[in-house]
Amino acid sequence: MGRLTKTAYTLGILCFLISCSFAVFYGHKIFTHDLPKAKKIVEKGRYHFVLVTEEMDNEYWRLVEKGAKAAAKKYGVILEYVGPKQANIDEHLKTIEMAAASKVDGIMTQGLSNKQFTPLINHVVLSYGIPVITVDTDTTNSHRIAYIGTDNYHAGYLAGKALIADTKGKANVAIITGNFYANHMIQRVQGFKDAVKNVNGIHIVAIEESHISRIRAAEKAYQILQEHPEVNAFYGTSALDGISIAKVVELKKREKDMYIIGFDVLPETIANIRKGIINATVVQHPYEMGYGSVKMMVELMEKKHIPSIVHTGTQVIRKKDLSDLHPNRMGEGKNNAIPN
Repeated sequence: MGRLTKTAYTLGILCFLISCSFAVFYGHKIFTHDLPKAKKIVEKGRYHFVLVTEEMDNEYWRLVEKGAKAAAKKYGVILEYVGPKQANIDEHLKTIEMAAASKVDGIMTQGLSNKQFTPLINHVVLSYGIPVITVDTDTTNSHRIAYIGTDNYHAGYLAGKALIADTKGKANVAIITGNFYANHMIQRVQGFKDAVKNVNGIHIVAIEESHISRIRAAEKAYQILQEHPEVNAFYGTSALDGISIAKVVELKKREKDMYIIGFDVLPETIANIRKGIINATVVQHPYEMGYGSVKMMVELMEKKHIPSIVHTGTQVIRKKDLSDLHPNRMGEGKNNAIPN
């Protein structure tokens, strides 16, 4: 073997080993999510809670985190915000299992899928004795102690009624939803369908899933417009869907003949409403969900009664409503939906 060949061979092995070490390191980071270091942390707070999110860096979930941390500070508890880096149901479930195994005092999480989350929540509550409060998405048949979040069916129904009013009951609609398995996404789609089903001029042409991804939502919006040029209205059921739909509509120069209704009031959503690209959005209260979940868990620890369901309110806003939009809609403050 020549010197050049040996050098190339050695470099190849070195690169392979480095790439493997990075894979192991980042794989560890993804699957551990900086999980609880239980004993030392608990000594510094009254209680130790974990908020398990669907996707850690999602802007919507950062608002939930912000509310939860504000409540944790007020009530003197330790709160950890953990979850998959990107939406992944298996990682989400594993993170809940790991939080339970670390013997925290309480867990707040979504109840994304009845089939997968109900057995796990039941196991955490019944076997570990750790209370679970579902946030944003409920599993009604589980042993979760309480739910705080949107009435997702009602939110979808409101979106459908808004579309009917704004399009005068005539639209070829495409729906882009976060995914097909999550309870809240299913409910938002079903509520919308029920709202428009008796309107002869409204036709649902296509339904696609974005997997809570800006890129995937944009790809699906582009695909729909290529395959169904008759589409003149979009309904996006997750915070990122409407934003991505708007980008594609702009790219295709369809702003003037396209109606878009989305979810949530992220800064990009508000900017697109001001520009007239997104026509309406369904407002939720993620800050309240986070704040209220911690408050309720503290009350539970103190043997106080808490309601089994707290709906944090929902409304549809348009451009004319932006001046009246309370700061808490974008993650600052809280309102009366949080139980006293």
